[in-house]
Amino acid sequence: MDQKKLNKARKKIDQIDKKIFYLIKKRTNIVKYMLSLKQYKKQIIDRKRINIIIKNIKNNSIKNNIDPKITVSIWKSMIWSYVRFQQKNFRKK
Repeated sequence: MDQKKLNKARKKIDQIDKKIFYLIKKRTNIVKYMLSLKQYKKQIIDRKRINIIIKNIKNNSIKNNIDPKITVSIWKSMIWSYVRFQQKNFRKK
């Protein structure tokens, strides 16, 4: 194993992780705004939209030669994490 190359690759991953973190922060702010627009807790889960998102992720993964099991798993985890966040923070108006 070439430790120098491994460390260089890890630094690249660290840089990507910083970008992902910033995007998650932006996404969280939008989710918070969307939550403020919802009047009823039942509006939090939109299964039709979730299915469309997952289908698009799967198709984009295949087109871009990425294992869809990885991307779909990541997106499902993210979606349901935000669902739980919204359910926890929902305030009836």
